[in-house]
Amino acid sequence: MVYLTRRMRFNAAHKLWVREWSEEQNLATFGKCANKNWHGHNYDLHVTVKGEPDPTTGFVMDAKKLRDIIQAEVIDDLDHSNLNLDVDWLPKDLQPTTENVVIHIWRRLADKVNDGKLHCVKLYETENIYAEYLGE
Repeated sequence: MVYLTRRMRFNAAHKLWVREWSEEQNLATFGKCANKNWHGHNYDLHVTVKGEPDPTTGFVMDAKKLRDIIQAEVIDDLDHSNLNLDVDWLPKDLQPTTENVVIHIWRRLADKVNDGKLHCVKLYETENIYAEYLGE
């Protein structure tokens, strides 16, 4: 089994906030992520497919094709967006944490990857924080 990973980047803003909570409780729980004027991240997205290399091409999946799928299904919608307001496929009542967003990215890609099998989607919010989802 071979694992092929494509990395792509996007910038997006969000705010973590629970309407039923006080401002103090939101700030205590979410810190800077509860900024009333939003805040942004430079996200790194890693999408991994797995499979056996094709005997002719040597590819598990054509990396250019994987790039094009990620661009069309994810990056075009997320880049320079507000994750709370702008992305049709993120539920409006969803807390746009890295953990929740990575699940929805998986869902966008799962039926689009036909060469190899989607193995893992990893989303870095910062260089020190990321969430990964294996479709489980």
